[in-house]
Amino acid sequence: MDIDVLGALAVRENGVSVTPTAPKPRQVLALLALHADQVVPVAMLIEELWGDRPPRSARTTLQTYVLQLRDLIATALEKDPEGAEPRTAKDVLVTTPGGYLLNTRGGTSDVREFERLAGTGYRAMDAGDFPGAARQLRDALALWTGSALADVQTGSQLEMETRRLEETRLCALDQRIEADLRLGRHRELLGELTMLVSRYRTHENLHGQLMLALHRSGRRSEALDVYQRLRTALVRELGLEPSAGLRRLQRSILMAGPEPAFDQVAAGGGERLSRVG
Repeated sequence: MDIDVLGALAVRENGVSVTPTAPKPRQVLALLALHADQVVPVAMLIEELWGDRPPRSARTTLQTYVLQLRDLIATALEKDPEGAEPRTAKDVLVTTPGGYLLNTRGGTSDVREFERLAGTGYRAMDAGDFPGAARQLRDALALWTGSALADVQTGSQLEMETRRLEETRLCALDQRIEADLRLGRHRELLGELTMLVSRYRTHENLHGQLMLALHRSGRRSEALDVYQRLRTALVRELGLEPSAGLRRLQRSILMAGPEPAFDQVAAGGGERLSRVG
C-alpha cells in the first residue's frame, strides 16, 4: 500500500485508489494512514468523527465506514499478481481488540520518507556538511505538494496531526535555509524569505534569516526594516519583545560590524524562535 498525505490524501493498493469520496470515510482513512501499521483506537476514531458529542450509533456507524473502505480495498486486491499469497480486505484493514490497523506490507509513505530525509539532513548539519544537508532537506521538502491532508475534512485528531506535520515542515525549511546561508546563497534566498516572513509574521528564525540575507546582500536599511516590522508584530499580536539573539543581530547590523553566525542568533532566541504566526 502506498500512502500520500503531504498534500491531498491518496491511498493506493496495487496502484488502485482506495480513497473514498465521502467525507467521513475519508477522515477514517486519513487517520489510519497517518498511523499506518499501528493500531488506531476506536475511541480516537470516534472523537475525530464526532468530537465530544458522538451519537449513540457511533460504533455501528464507524463499522459501516470501515466496511466501505474494505469494499474499495477488496476491489484493489483483485489486481494482486498471480501466485501471490491470497489476501482479503480484512488482512489490509485489520480489526484488533482495541481498534483498527492499516497494514501497508512495506509500501511507501510520504511522511516516513520525509522524516527519513529530514533526519539525514539534520545529521549532516550537525556534522558541518552543509551541501549534503541542503540537498537532503530540499529533497524532503519536495515531497510536500500542499498543506497536509488539504482535501480532507478534519476533526480534533486530524487537526492536531496536521499542525504537528506543519511544524516538522517549518523546522526542515528553517534548517535548509540555514544550510544555504552557510553556503553563501544569501541573494538566492531573498525572494523565498520575503514570501515566508509575510506568511509567518512572528516567526523569529525566518525574520533573522531574511535580515542576514539582506545584510550580506548590501541592503542594510532593508534588513533593519525587517526587524522593526517583526518587533511591531510581536508586541501587537503576542505582547512580546524580540529575543535577545535577534536584538544582537540587529545591533550588529546597526554597527555594520562582523556578522554573527546564525546559530549564535538562534541560541539566544529560545523557544520563541520556533514560534509560528
